Amino acid sequence: MTSPSPSSLTVLVIGTGGREHALVHALAQDPAVAAVHAAPGNPGMAAEATLHAVDPMSGDAVASLAEELGADLVVVGPEAPLVAGVADAVRACGIACFGPTGAAARLEGSKAFAKEVMEAAGVPTARAFVCTTVEQVAAALDELGPPYVVKDDGLAAGKGVVVTEDRRAAVDHAAGCEQVVVEEYLEGPEVSLFAITDGRTVHPLQPAQDFKRIRDDDQGPNTGGMGAYTPLPWAPAGLVDEVERTVLRPTVEEMARRGTPFAGLLYAGLALTSQGVRVVEFNARFGDPETQPLLALLDSSLATLLLAAATGTLAEVPPPAWKPGAAVAVVLASRGYPESTSSGGEVITGIDRAEEVDGVHVIQAGTALSGGDLVTAGGRVLAVVGTGADVAAARAAAYEGVAAVEFEGVQHRTDIAKGI
Repeated sequence: MTSPSPSSLTVLVIGTGGREHALVHALAQDPAVAAVHAAPGNPGMAAEATLHAVDPMSGDAVASLAEELGADLVVVGPEAPLVAGVADAVRACGIACFGPTGAAARLEGSKAFAKEVMEAAGVPTARAFVCTTVEQVAAALDELGPPYVVKDDGLAAGKGVVVTEDRRAAVDHAAGCEQVVVEEYLEGPEVSLFAITDGRTVHPLQPAQDFKRIRDDDQGPNTGGMGAYTPLPWAPAGLVDEVERTVLRPTVEEMARRGTPFAGLLYAGLALTSQGVRVVEFNARFGDPETQPLLALLDSSLATLLLAAATGTLAEVPPPAWKPGAAVAVVLASRGYPESTSSGGEVITGIDRAEEVDGVHVIQAGTALSGGDLVTAGGRVLAVVGTGADVAAARAAAYEGVAAVEFEGVQHRTDIAKGI
């Protein structure tokens, strides 16, 4: 596949959430991009992209839209379309697509497959047992001991993991899944490290950290992510080089060896343990909400990087460059999230006021339009992104923006990037 000239690109972004809005926002500001389209998109994207009512899970529909638009590049945001093979359908039409094949996306689609790949590649990770029966789960829990870590083997939108001291809760979670991976608990701070790859060359991004629990001090159930920040001033020197050497490159090489090369965004969720770096999980797409602060600091052409990865020419493109300073994203969620999501329809106000704060922009996720009003339409509704000279300044800007936004039942954490 030949690469079009990165000077007047037409880019189509697939998805509806905050990650996709962040991608649209970055691409719309990219001098290499002439036009941005999103399908199906959300109201926040409409200011910077043309929206199209297309089923993101239908490879045929996405490919047809890409052909109709004359798209030079399609970017598939969410994991479910990737696992379903939507990127394969786009590539079959001869259009460059950023996102792994359905076969390669199994790195996220199956925790058991990811463990198999890591073992073959010699990637450091937690001890684990793949279980399909109650008896196997019980034996694994007894072997590894508390805290118990039980992961649904399939896609669960970032919420298929239970970490608990309560053995009954661990057993109950496993009982609701067809197959689970029971892992040893990894003690230490967690870091997200993304890498753009074309299946051979690997360009890591700078590390970020997200906050999974719904309430302050990491209390309450897991969510898709309640906030994130980058860079990490406390991260060990040489962390990115170490992870590239011991995790990212071996994984990409092993996937190529298997005949299912991974080209797209390889997301390594890491624990920095006393025994060294360990992989907690792999994802096959940009993380949400880490993408929001990362792209706020990216000082390279995003479209050029993604196109090069999609066309096998990443070695010809310089590694990502970063603006000085820091970025912090704070997620505003609807009432009841994550245990339940309100029926939606709560009017959202104050986004314009938030964006009047220096260094702040608002990324929409679970939003819709109703009678001319912007209303809630999902669990994670918005992410307020603040940038500043350092993490503390970026955090202050983000929370000033948060204070300006209102909707009935809004909830958010008050401790994102606190004390960094």
